[in-house]
Amino acid sequence: MIKPSHLLRAAVLGTVFTAMFTVGASAATLGAGTVTADALRLRDTPAAEGEILATASGGTSVVVLEDTGNGWYKVNFNTVEGYMSSEYLTVSTTADAALGYGLVDTDGSSLNMRAAAGTNYDTVASIPGGTVLELEGVDNGWYKVTYSGKTGYVSSDYITITTEPDVTETASSDLGAQIVAYAEEYLGTPYVLGGNGPNQFDCSGFTKYVYSHFGYTLNRTATDQLQNGVSVSKDELQPGDLVFFKYRTSKPVSHVGIYIGNGEFIHASTNRYLVQIDQMESGHYANVYVYARRIIG
Repeated sequence: MIKPSHLLRAAVLGTVFTAMFTVGASAATLGAGTVTADALRLRDTPAAEGEILATASGGTSVVVLEDTGNGWYKVNFNTVEGYMSSEYLTVSTTADAALGYGLVDTDGSSLNMRAAAGTNYDTVASIPGGTVLELEGVDNGWYKVTYSGKTGYVSSDYITITTEPDVTETASSDLGAQIVAYAEEYLGTPYVLGGNGPNQFDCSGFTKYVYSHFGYTLNRTATDQLQNGVSVSKDELQPGDLVFFKYRTSKPVSHVGIYIGNGEFIHASTNRYLVQIDQMESGHYANVYVYARRIIG
C-alpha cells in the first residue's frame, strides 16, 4: 500500500517539475530565426495590430531574443528590436547564419573568445571592449565570431547588436585593438634580458614578437625601434602605438612598451620581471616617458 505521505510527496514533486518545465519553456532563448514567408513584418508589440517597424524578406536571418509564448518572438532585425509572428519564422538555438554585427559591450575590459560555446572551453583570443564583430552564427546563447584570424564563440551577454562598421575609418584602430589583445595573452610571462619569446621576453623582444604576429618587422633594441614607424605626440596615442621611456642611460631611450589605452601600457617590466600593465599618466613612467611611434598605418 502506498502511504498518504508518499502520495503527497509525489504530488508536490510533480508540481515542482511542472513549474520548472514551464519556467524553462518561457525563458529567453537566443537563436537564429529564418523568415519562411515572402515577407514578414517586424512590429513594436507582439500583436497583428502593432506598429510596423520594418519588413524582412523571405530567407532573411534575424536574431531571436525571446519566445514570448503567445505566438510571437521578440527579435532583433538590422539593429531594430521588435516582434515577429512565430507562424512565419523557423527558429534554431544552434545555427550558422549571418546575423549582422555585434559590439563587445564590457565597460572597457576584454571579452574571452572560447573554442566552443561555453565557459568550460579554452580561451582562444581576448577581444577588447568596443570591438565590432561580424556575427556568423549562434549556439545556445553564444555567438560564433572570427577575430584576429581565429574563429570561436563569445557570450551573448556581452554583445550588443550594432551596425556594420566603416572599414575605411576603423581598420587602423581595429588592428591596434588586435595588437593589444594579442599582447595581453602574454601577461605574466617572465622578463629575461635578451628574451625573444614566447616563454620569456625583454622589453624590445616583447614588442618585436607581438608585432611579428601581425606581419610587421621591428628592430631588435628599444633605441633601434625609434627608427620604426612614425612619430606621434602623447595626446595622439592610440592602442597599439609603441611608447618609449628613458632613465639611467646615455642612450636615447632605455625601455619600450605598447600603449593599450586609458593612459596604460603593456610591457616586459624590470620592476617585477614579467609582462605586466602599468600606468603612464602618473608615477614613475609619467616622469620618464619620452617618445611614441605608430607602426600601423
